[in-house]
Amino acid sequence: MKELLRTTDPTIIAYATALLQGEGIDCFPIDVHMSALEGSIGVLPRRLMVRAQDHFHASSVLRDNQIDTGL
Repeated sequence: MKELLRTTDPTIIAYATALLQGEGIDCFPIDVHMSALEGSIGVLPRRLMVRAQDHFHASSVLRDNQIDTGL
């Protein structure tokens, strides 16, 4: 698994996941339940992971849809 996206905005994670699933790329969001530790203030970033062999294609899908991967 390789990190594709890191953001504090949960809507970006949902949008990116929908785009990737539409392209047939499996992805896995992690750190989504960190809000329990941080008190739901949204300062800890959430990450979106993809398989290493899908990383290049997934990056181009996000770039084509103006999503900055921040990496």
